[in-house]
Amino acid sequence: MKRLVLLILILLPLLSQAQSIHIWEGTGSGSKKVTLTPFIPEGDGPFPAIIVCPGGSYFWLDKENEGIKVAEWLRSEGIAAFVLYYRTGGVAGFSFATKAAQHKNRHPAMISDIQRAITIVRGNADKFGIDPDKLGVMGFSAGGHLVASSALYCDTDFTGMASGISLKPNFAAPIYPVVTMEDGYVHKRSRRGLLGEKNMDNKVMRDSLSLERHVTPSAPPFFVLACKDDPIVDYHNSVVLDSALTASGVPHEFTLYEAGGHGFGAVPEKQGPETSQWQEKFIKWFRNLK
Repeated sequence: MKRLVLLILILLPLLSQAQSIHIWEGTGSGSKKVTLTPFIPEGDGPFPAIIVCPGGSYFWLDKENEGIKVAEWLRSEGIAAFVLYYRTGGVAGFSFATKAAQHKNRHPAMISDIQRAITIVRGNADKFGIDPDKLGVMGFSAGGHLVASSALYCDTDFTGMASGISLKPNFAAPIYPVVTMEDGYVHKRSRRGLLGEKNMDNKVMRDSLSLERHVTPSAPPFFVLACKDDPIVDYHNSVVLDSALTASGVPHEFTLYEAGGHGFGAVPEKQGPETSQWQEKFIKWFRNLK
């Protein structure tokens, strides 16, 4: 009997995690490798929802720390989470790509994937038991750039599907995000992953995907967080985003910790004294959204 109870306790969280959805299946577009995995809370909805985008320099994905662990935490807070494994350049693309043979998964593949995910979640709100008017996005590092892009460029449909469903998230939470594509504070690996080798030096492309240059007053609320001692992505990426949001009058909260590094996600073992507070801080901000 004890073994049965233990087995139920182990399996119970998995019962509310549906199988991954291949978001481009049957469309003749996108990639069959792109998946969206729901983590739905128990009980009656409709629940608020967040699409989660792990980081990885646009070349790979930190699926555990910045994906599954984040989704499990959000679900425990009564928030439906959907982990998106979007297209990236891949390890081979990072290791062997040249200007003559660059990796194929580059902009706009990634933003097309998150827009398709928004369409699926919002378009199937009743099925998932979520509130389509409380659908946000959260991303880490390069995933932070992606979710912020989805919030700032939502008036352009990169999917080519013309679904008629709003592509605008109700809020965006880029955590220790890549923001700029311009020299100075740029995370060069993410720039190469996003733009590809041929476009890395293209001034128009750099400008178009430097998020701090494309904030408008119509942007949704933002929650931005970074650490000054981040050894991977210069924290000034978040500073310039904060400045742009402030200049445009976009409601947002910006937290800059002195220490915490990069890549801690929702894993306590990777968090420090300051960064261990970020999840509670986000939930408080989220609960106060109007």
